[in-house]
Amino acid sequence: MNKKITLKYLGYMMVIEGAFMLPAMLIALFCGEKAALFGFAGTIALLFVLGGPLLLLRPQNQTLYAKDGFFIVALSWIVLSVFGALPFTVSGAIPRYVDAFFETVSGFTTTGASILTEIESLPKSILYWRSFTHWLGGMGVLVFILAIIPKSAGSGVSLHILRAESPGPVVGKLVPKMRSTARILYAIYFAMTALMILLLILGGMPLFDAFTISFGTAGTGGFAITNNSIAAYDSYYLQNVITVFMLLFSVNFNIFYLLLSKEFRAAYKDTELRVFLGIVAASILMIALNIWQTGQELCGTFLEALHHSAFQVATIVSTTGFATTDFNQWPMFSKMILMLLMFIGASAGSTGGGMKVSRVIILAKSILSEIKKLIHPNSIKLVRVSGKVVSSDVVHSVNGYFAAYIALMALSTLCLSLDNFNFETTFSAVVACFNNIGPGFDMVGAAGNYSAFSDFGKLVLCADMLLGRLEIFPILLLFSPSLWRRTK
Repeated sequence: MNKKITLKYLGYMMVIEGAFMLPAMLIALFCGEKAALFGFAGTIALLFVLGGPLLLLRPQNQTLYAKDGFFIVALSWIVLSVFGALPFTVSGAIPRYVDAFFETVSGFTTTGASILTEIESLPKSILYWRSFTHWLGGMGVLVFILAIIPKSAGSGVSLHILRAESPGPVVGKLVPKMRSTARILYAIYFAMTALMILLLILGGMPLFDAFTISFGTAGTGGFAITNNSIAAYDSYYLQNVITVFMLLFSVNFNIFYLLLSKEFRAAYKDTELRVFLGIVAASILMIALNIWQTGQELCGTFLEALHHSAFQVATIVSTTGFATTDFNQWPMFSKMILMLLMFIGASAGSTGGGMKVSRVIILAKSILSEIKKLIHPNSIKLVRVSGKVVSSDVVHSVNGYFAAYIALMALSTLCLSLDNFNFETTFSAVVACFNNIGPGFDMVGAAGNYSAFSDFGKLVLCADMLLGRLEIFPILLLFSPSLWRRTK
């Protein structure tokens, strides 16, 4: 393991985190929030003092192996959360550090699960930082570093880090240079966020609310600044804008690049996009019909049912976690559709969580391929997605991911059951955190929170959130003995 390059990137991460806390500190200063001001100022100073000297390192060995990239990403996200939680605790907004750590991990991993029972009384600077963690975690802090630093140190560092931090079974380049790819991704991300802020302001949403809600939507995180989430904004226009952008941010960003490059046919032929849109459309229609036919007290007219159905499907499939209604009260059929969407999640290469639609497609086609081989043992069946053959390495990695996914979720559910809550609460909490969604069902539903879990339970769920956001293997690699050897 190349320790000096690893430490240097850790230094970059700490200094950038401190820099991103500056707006929150200025908000605290402007609003006269003395405790929050002290919390942010102290944390920023600590990050600069610890991270600054690491930037001065000049590693002689510039080689970086794949395992080093995974290690840098895993360690950076843990350290990012450790320091990101300090303003919450120091300011007194969340006095217990375990709770603050849970809230921060939930923010950076864009999960949106919260231990807070009352939100609106928090200082504005704290609300800003809480929502901004979604935006920073959505595209990835290390992808941001790749986009801004003068030159990536080490051979292959950009590819290894982008592969470890970007969601999906395959990480590709938009352009030949990975650093340019990172810049393009963040340019699209920033432009879409800015457009959403503008549209929300035009709809009458206050400026501060527009920024924080857009941060939560762009990162598909789901932290709101009101106790009633998006239901507090009694406007179909505002709720529909959020619905549309939740879906946009859960589409592979490569699609936006293809559209900007006027490669419309390539975008249209993308299998993952077609399947994703088909899943969304079918889910919206089935839930709308179900809640409308079950009783008008749940939704009113069919158009109202369609509106709430579209919002909740968008917020679950994108793994954002906002809410306009308490879907705990919906019929079991609708709740089961939402549960399935929790597992599927968004597209690869988006800011959304879950297994990713591309993996579901590859798994489904792999099963069909195996069935065909049983019928025709001597035939060669290839898995194709978007007209391209998926390599056996990718198919094996998807199968390995799925096996680890099921095993870790089962283990987490077993550990969380020590808190002795009912199955619906326990299992949906694990599903919601592992897939970076936020709200589950029953106690952790849209109208609930995670405050009742023990410290051990919260740390288990923190591990689930990190495993889900970094797609399991970077975190598991920390426990591999081979990581600590100097061999390739």
